[in-house]
Amino acid sequence: MSSMPWRSAPFLSFLFFLPAVSKSIPPLRNSRVRYNVVMVMSDAFDGRLTIAQQNHLVALPNLNFLKKHGAVFLNAYTNSPICCPSRSAMWSGLFPHLTESWNNYKCLDPDHPTWMDLVKQKGYITQKFGKEDYRSGSHSLSNRVEAWTRDVPFLLRQEGRPVASLTANKTQTRIMLDDWKNVDLATSWLRKQAENSTQPFFLYLGLNLPHPYPSENMGENYGSSTFLTSTYWLKKVAYKNVTVPKWLPLEAMHQVDYYSSYTKNCTDHFTSQEIRDIRAYYYAMCAEADGIMGEIISALEETGLLNTTYVFFTSDHGELAMEHRQFYKMSMYEGSSHVPLLLMGPNIRPGKKISNIVSLVDLYPTMLEIAGVSMPQRLSGFSLMPLTYARSKNDLISESDLHPNWALSQFHGSDANASTYMLRVDKWKYIAYSDGDSVPPQLFDLIKDPEELKNVAKKFPEIVRYMEKKLRSILDYKKVSAVVHQYNKQSFASWKESIGSNYTNVISNLRWHLDWSLRPKTYELAIERWLKNENNGISKSTGYT
Repeated sequence: MSSMPWRSAPFLSFLFFLPAVSKSIPPLRNSRVRYNVVMVMSDAFDGRLTIAQQNHLVALPNLNFLKKHGAVFLNAYTNSPICCPSRSAMWSGLFPHLTESWNNYKCLDPDHPTWMDLVKQKGYITQKFGKEDYRSGSHSLSNRVEAWTRDVPFLLRQEGRPVASLTANKTQTRIMLDDWKNVDLATSWLRKQAENSTQPFFLYLGLNLPHPYPSENMGENYGSSTFLTSTYWLKKVAYKNVTVPKWLPLEAMHQVDYYSSYTKNCTDHFTSQEIRDIRAYYYAMCAEADGIMGEIISALEETGLLNTTYVFFTSDHGELAMEHRQFYKMSMYEGSSHVPLLLMGPNIRPGKKISNIVSLVDLYPTMLEIAGVSMPQRLSGFSLMPLTYARSKNDLISESDLHPNWALSQFHGSDANASTYMLRVDKWKYIAYSDGDSVPPQLFDLIKDPEELKNVAKKFPEIVRYMEKKLRSILDYKKVSAVVHQYNKQSFASWKESIGSNYTNVISNLRWHLDWSLRPKTYELAIERWLKNENNGISKSTGYT
């Protein structure tokens, strides 16, 4: 495996007013013109909500505005369906295994150069507001211990049961207060920037929305399993169109999916009403994120910056919202791995739909191309700008020649008891696990089976062989899994030694306390066997301790 390469203003009427975009925009390749960039990165936004011709679930007028006047990427993926490793890929332009971004605690070193560092060196003004979450050392003790011990063959509930909740104030519009505070700072900064400087800029705004909220009954640092909104935003959802997803029986689930469902506290009974409410409230939270995007668009329009600014909207990952008997992310299913990617700006053909399969590592070279910065030789991604140019009908260049038509995603964190690798090629999604031998793979035909309920790996062995060969040409995933396994074991052993003989008391006060405190000696014994190599990796059955 490769080593690390280097050590508001008042609530605006944005739901009703959509600014016009001038057509007289100079082309990107005119080196005399330097453009601005605004990137808004949400957290846990299901990208499928942005790709449908008509979204019959929730009103997203501001994202629709970006689609109408810019480009939408129909097949955009996270490179890791969890916050920190996903964001590390976006900021570094490198796949998680190259930066060793294994979980929410182990990501980029503080001095790792980001694309914003490089454009700043080029002379651009740079500014960041809101959630960044890509450096090592963040997140709770629960989160990191859960990731380290995922190889131990036991089952422990790690999250609160997902619930839907409404605010008491039915007309409240600002639910996620931190996000609204940061958008106020960002729009204020844009107005001052427009007034006081002609120097081009790059602005990043990171949102918490529509990530679920903490559940305060879940112990240390809580779990985030509450889907919270107000009646105001819920009215943006077409509740009658919210469906209850199909679930496989527990005994028919893939063994990694079963582990994920259990640790996410989703294996008990849920009524159809509960499931529909969770999904509807989640969509309402997406509507609130769209409202924040409207604040940014309005500020750019009011300051005259809109016509010279590239505006991006994306997310670190999606949200399952009770699909596949799960909420949260940490999965390669579409709800978790498919992210939104919208781009509006100079020389981008309005209403352009780009079907190429892309991923978040592509944003690094994209930003550098916009800024006119030379590309580092070692990048995992490719600039998206050639795909967005408004080319004539006589241009015979195929879009597949402009960007490789595949995406890689990988996951090494909590709530999944095996390193997971997803390769998307054409209509096929291939998911491999661990060392490729101890856990069976999954293969889905996303055209015939968009709900991903039919694993056809055994039906199409030739496709499996092709996808496996291509995946191994990108990374030696067996070796990566072994490195992650060793990292987990060493990290937990070091933490355990620092705590002393009473480490089980600490664990009993983490989110695990619901299960751990019932049989602490049993779980201690399982950990000791794991540390002594008496069990390695995932169990081949679902007969967990």
